[in-house]
Amino acid sequence: MLTQLLIKKCIRNHADTKNIQVRKAYGTLSSIVGIVCNVLLFLLKYAMGTLSGSISIISDAFNNLSDSASCLVTLFGYKLAAKPADKDHPFGHGRVEYLTSMIIAVLIMLMGFELLRDSAEKIMHPQPVAFRAIVLISLLCSIGMKLWMSVFNTHLGKCVNSSVMLATAKDSRSDVIATSVAALALIASCFTDLPIDGFAGILVSLFILKAGFEIIRDTLDDLLGRPADAETVHQIEALVKAHDKIIDIHDLMIHNYGPGHMLGSCHVEVRSDEDFCAIHDLVDHIEKRIWEEMHISMTIHMDPIETDNEQINRCKNMMLGIIRGLDPRLSLHDFRMVPGETHTNVIFDLVVPFECTYKNAQLKAMIDTELHRIHPNYYTVITFDCQMVER
Repeated sequence: MLTQLLIKKCIRNHADTKNIQVRKAYGTLSSIVGIVCNVLLFLLKYAMGTLSGSISIISDAFNNLSDSASCLVTLFGYKLAAKPADKDHPFGHGRVEYLTSMIIAVLIMLMGFELLRDSAEKIMHPQPVAFRAIVLISLLCSIGMKLWMSVFNTHLGKCVNSSVMLATAKDSRSDVIATSVAALALIASCFTDLPIDGFAGILVSLFILKAGFEIIRDTLDDLLGRPADAETVHQIEALVKAHDKIIDIHDLMIHNYGPGHMLGSCHVEVRSDEDFCAIHDLVDHIEKRIWEEMHISMTIHMDPIETDNEQINRCKNMMLGIIRGLDPRLSLHDFRMVPGETHTNVIFDLVVPFECTYKNAQLKAMIDTELHRIHPNYYTVITFDCQMVER
């Protein structure tokens, strides 16, 4: 397979995808291949578009030229993203990749609007399109090359979890559709004098604009801060819970400063009668393992809980029944009780998903009503948490 051959020949230690320099090498390979292929396609399509007088083919040619410019921007973006942390940027420069994706999207959108205008003029002032077999064959070859580029960048993007490469792959798939439309318009010119070519050019432009919009949308999510994906969450939970002294994990948060630049924190519940020096060593070991396997700098806080207190266990199970009766997605942690002469405080953190239809005040009122029905002298002290990760 050509993709695997290029990776093995051009990237040293290609399997170490968590390494910043290896990521940079993947980005460089993607960019250079993109620049070479897109410049060749631009020259080919521009010549064929001029030969046939087709605005849709010329539009598609300039789309490829913008792609080569995007690859050049990406090349510099990966170099900047690989810079180590410094005094002004203590979390590194990984988010430069997201800014690079945004620049690529803006270039794509600008090209789309320009081609849309040219295509509209071709409809208002149509000119004949000359069908030639060599032009059609060239377009079919272009489609084949773009399909390979899509597969190539998808593979590289998944290897290093790169939004830039995945965006480039998406753009290549849009190019396949755009070139197919241009080819169909060329064939249609043999059977009609209608300005099919101009309409095809508009359709190509709309595909280009759609691709740019989708890249902007996805990149904005990364810049604004999207939750950690479910696969990452499950992997962290598995590494933490692999030790029998860890009872449960909660308050997991992941902060993304760019691919390969992630910080995380969580709380783990442990028995209150454990040797905390030994538990501290265990937590250090877990943090180190998460770094080695996932390249996430994790900070773990220990919460001691009573596990042998029957009253607390009964009350906790009762509260779980109450909250899940309101919404099965609700969960609680850090559960404890403080008994007094006149009343008992039931203290816990309640994790509320964003999709929950109840407001926090409503939840507390409903929980208190049900609790007082069972135990009139029990009162809740609730800290409301948001669910920060996908599950």
